[in-house]
Amino acid sequence: MARKFILFIFQILYRFIFKPLAFQVDAEVVHNAMTALGEFLGRSKLLRNVLALTFAKRPKNLSQKILGIKFNSPIGLSAGFDYEARLTQITPSLGFGFHSIGTVTNNSYDGNPKPMLGRLPKSKSLMVNKGFKNSGARAISNKLGKVKFEIPVGVSIGRTNNPQLGQAESIRDVVASFRTFEASKVSCSYYELNISCPNLLGTVTFYEPKKLDELLTAVDVVRVKKPIFLKLPITKSDDVTLSLLKVAAKHKIAGVIFGNLQTNRNDPALDKNEIKKFKIGNFSGKPTWQRSNELIELAYRNFKDRFVIVGCGGVFSTEDAYFKIKKGAQLVELITGMIFVGPQLIAQINQGLLEKLKADGFKNISEAVGTGVI
Repeated sequence: MARKFILFIFQILYRFIFKPLAFQVDAEVVHNAMTALGEFLGRSKLLRNVLALTFAKRPKNLSQKILGIKFNSPIGLSAGFDYEARLTQITPSLGFGFHSIGTVTNNSYDGNPKPMLGRLPKSKSLMVNKGFKNSGARAISNKLGKVKFEIPVGVSIGRTNNPQLGQAESIRDVVASFRTFEASKVSCSYYELNISCPNLLGTVTFYEPKKLDELLTAVDVVRVKKPIFLKLPITKSDDVTLSLLKVAAKHKIAGVIFGNLQTNRNDPALDKNEIKKFKIGNFSGKPTWQRSNELIELAYRNFKDRFVIVGCGGVFSTEDAYFKIKKGAQLVELITGMIFVGPQLIAQINQGLLEKLKADGFKNISEAVGTGVI
C-alpha cells in the first residue's frame, strides 16, 4: 500500500506541476531534455537503485520466457522514443520489462523539417514527424557495444530516409544495418524490422506481399542470430494485413508488432481543432488504440501458434495494457501514455496487472493472453 501511495503522489506531482510547465515548452526541446536527464541518471548506480526501490518491482507473476528471452514485465518502451540509445541504463529502474532502441538506419538522418513533434492533449496524442531521426547504425552499434543491459534490449531497424533510395537500394540499406549490428559487440536480445513508418520520404513501400517477400528474403540471407519482430502499419485492411502476415510466416520472422502511427486525420479519436494545428506528421496515442487492438486480435486468431504478438498504441493505464494482452498480445509497448500520465505509469501498470491476474484467477500473465478473444 505504501508503494502504491508513493506512485500516486508521483502521478499527482506530474499531472499538476511538471506536465503543465513542460507542455508550455516545445515538445522536441522537452524530449531532448528528458532523454539527456535519463542518460545522466542512468550513469549513477546509486540513483538507479534509489529509483528502482519505488518503480522497479517486477513480481514473478509478470515474468515470461519468450523465444528464450526472459521478460520480467510485459511492458516495454517502444521504438521511437530512445532513437539515440541514451536510456538503456535507466529504463529498468522505471519498471520496464524491455526496451526498443531506434528506429536505427544504415545512414544517419537529422530528421524531417520541423515541426517533428507536437502535442494534442484533448486527443491524448502526439504528432510525430521525425522520419527515423538517428545517428546511424555504425555510431549506435558502437555506443551500445560498450554497455551491458539489465533487461532485454532490442534494436529497431528501418530504411534510411533518403528519397534517392529506390526499392532495391532500400533493401540493401536495411540489410547493411542488420549486418552492422550482427558484426558488432551489441548484446541486444531481439530486433524489430520497421516497415511501417508513414513519415519517410520517397515512394518505397513494403506493404505489397511481393515487395515484403523480397525484403524478408534478403534479410534471411544475413542469418540473424536473434529473433526479429516485424512492425506493421495499422492503416491497412484486414485482408492486406493477413496477406503480409502470410508472407512473414514464410520467413525468419518471430513476431509481429501492431502497430505504428495513425495516418487518418478523420479518425474520431482526433480532436478536429487540435489536428488543424498540424499540417504535417501523423499521430500516436489514443487515435491508434482501436485499430491496433483489432489487428492484435486478427493476428491472434490466425497466427497465434506462429508469431509472438506485441501490442503497441494507446496504452495509458493498466486497463489498456491488460486489454491488449487479453486480445492476444504477449508483450505491450508504450510511449505516449508515459508522456501524458508520467514516468510512474510503468510501475503502476505492473502493480495493476498483478491485481487483474488475482481477480481473474491467473497465476501468471501468460495465462491471460488471448482470453478476451471469443
